[in-house]
Amino acid sequence: MNPYESHRLRGLLPYPDREANKYSRGHLVLVAGSAAYPGAACLAALAAQRMGAGYTEVVTDPSALPIVQSFRPSLVVRSDETWLAGEPLTASPARPGACAVGSGFDPGDERSKRLLFRALDTADAPVLVDGGALAALATDEGRKRCRERFVCGLPTVATPHGGEAARLAKLLGLPTDDARSLARSLSLAYGIVVVLKGPVTWISDGEAEVCMDEGTPALAKAGTGDVLAGMIGSLLAQALAPVDACVLAATLHAHAARFASDDLTSVSVTPEDVLDYVPRAIAAMGFRDGASR
Repeated sequence: MNPYESHRLRGLLPYPDREANKYSRGHLVLVAGSAAYPGAACLAALAAQRMGAGYTEVVTDPSALPIVQSFRPSLVVRSDETWLAGEPLTASPARPGACAVGSGFDPGDERSKRLLFRALDTADAPVLVDGGALAALATDEGRKRCRERFVCGLPTVATPHGGEAARLAKLLGLPTDDARSLARSLSLAYGIVVVLKGPVTWISDGEAEVCMDEGTPALAKAGTGDVLAGMIGSLLAQALAPVDACVLAATLHAHAARFASDDLTSVSVTPEDVLDYVPRAIAAMGFRDGASR
C-alpha cells in the first residue's frame, strides 16, 4: 500500500548539481492569493523555496502585490492581469517548471475559473490545482481540460480535502464513503493525480493508491494546505514524477509538523511554524549537502 520506505524517499529529493543554476533547479509559477486571502500566496511561495525550487514566481491579485513583495524580497511577483496576457509556461529538461494554481482563491468566482483554465489550457508543464481553484475544476469544462491534458501526456495534480473531493465527485455521481476508493475514482474520472488530504492522506494516479498516515492534528489549521501545495509544486517544478512529488512532499510536511509539535505543542503550531521546520524534516530524513545519496 505504501512502497515509499525511508531509503526510497531519501533518493527522491532533487539535490542541486554543482553546476546548477536557478533555472535548472526549477521554475514554479505560483498563481495564488486574492484580495481576501493574500497570505496563502506567501505561505505557498515560501514553502516552494524551502522545498528547493530555484525560481519561484508569484502571480497574484493586484491588491495583494505589495503584501507578497514585502513578505520575501527573493520572490518574483506580478499581477494576474499581466500573467494572463503573457507567454505560457514551457518546461524542458534543461529548464524544468510547473504551475500551481488556487491557493487563497475565492471558490467559484469568475477570476478563479479564468486563471485556472488559462493554466490548464496553456502550460506545457505539470499543473497543480489547489484551494479555491478546485471549485472550477469540479465542472464539465474543468474536467474536459484535465482529460485533454492527460491525453497529451501533461500531468495534472489536485489536492482536495474531503469537502472539496466530495464536490469533485458530485459532478459525476461518484461514491464518497471510502477515502481510498474516492482518490482512485477521482483520478480515473479526471485524468489527474489526486492527493486526498485528511488525518490519513491518500495519493492516487488511478493505477495505485499510496497511504500517507504520518500526519498530526497540528496540521488542522487554515494555511497548512497552502504550505503543502507549495511543497508539491516545487518538486513538480524540479521534474519529479507526480506521485513521487506528492508522497515526498506530504511526508516531509507531516514530519515538519511533528517536529514543530515536539517543540511548541500541537495546540500552538501554526502554518508558519511548519514552514520553519521543513529544513529540519529534510535533514532528519537523511538529506545532507554532498552526501544525500
